[in-house]
Amino acid sequence: MKRYIFYTIALFCLSSVFAQDPIFTQYFMVPQTINPAFTGFMETTSVGVMHRSQWPNASLKINSDYAFLNTWSEDMRSGFGVNLLSQRESFTNYDLTQVNVSYAYRVEISDYWYFHPALEVGYGRKSYGFQNLILEDQLNIGTGVIDARSVDPLAVNNKVGYFDIGAGFLFNNENCWIGGSLRHLNKPNISFTMAGNLPLDMFFSVNGGYELKVSDVHTSWLPYDSKLLFTSNYMQQAKYNRLDIGAGLIFERVFVGAIAATNPQRNSPNSHFLTSINPYFGLKYEHFKVGYSYDANTSGIGRTGGTHEFSLIYQFDWEYQCQGCPDYY
Repeated sequence: MKRYIFYTIALFCLSSVFAQDPIFTQYFMVPQTINPAFTGFMETTSVGVMHRSQWPNASLKINSDYAFLNTWSEDMRSGFGVNLLSQRESFTNYDLTQVNVSYAYRVEISDYWYFHPALEVGYGRKSYGFQNLILEDQLNIGTGVIDARSVDPLAVNNKVGYFDIGAGFLFNNENCWIGGSLRHLNKPNISFTMAGNLPLDMFFSVNGGYELKVSDVHTSWLPYDSKLLFTSNYMQQAKYNRLDIGAGLIFERVFVGAIAATNPQRNSPNSHFLTSINPYFGLKYEHFKVGYSYDANTSGIGRTGGTHEFSLIYQFDWEYQCQGCPDYY
């Protein structure tokens, strides 16, 4: 009975925790991780991967991966994309896999501004390691036999699948962007119990960025065509929220900067406003772009080893991208 109660409580708590979406620190490198309106944003074909290793020194290790392929059709003024998200957690053997397809359309609203509405549809699958979970009606005390079947209303499935719908929009010119997105518009049921109903909370995001040229060939000590990039990303899912604010310098082949992750709407007296400082740097060379970031926790959570994140992007037709296309990420 104690084990039954423990697993029931644990199931409820873990369902709440893993109803939250994975968040990548380098959202500015692959912005379609937060907004499908960035699909085909560079008006070229590109592929890329991201890997995030969270708390490698703790017993609760979380690894997240993201892979994508985007392409652009100038005749249709549309971007098409497909992406794969995978997340694994070591303590409960939690696993999430989701495949999405996305579509974005470009509308020219003036000589300098563009509008990109977008839609994303996908299928996700979550699973836990429930192999050792035994419910009360499976035990036969007289014979000591454990029945594999259960009619308990809290009987759980190892896996749950769901369809997911999201949408986004984006306004941009050559120097700045502002956009928003909503995931899980259909609030899919992600409950592991057979008779349960646990809607996945909608994920709301508002993101923006501004690029400022800080040098020219005559007056600055910085290399020619150096740029300063400011980014921000506010996210809300159920009662959880996060605001990332970052700044970085972009040179011809190198970029470096830092992002502050904050919790503006603290839900308890012990919550920290500043949760981590995340420095990043990367290299650019023709078709390739490589990035690395480290999340240094500031909330005193313990010796977790921080969070390491790597990104690799390849742009096939980099030299043929259109004149005036945005290039600030």
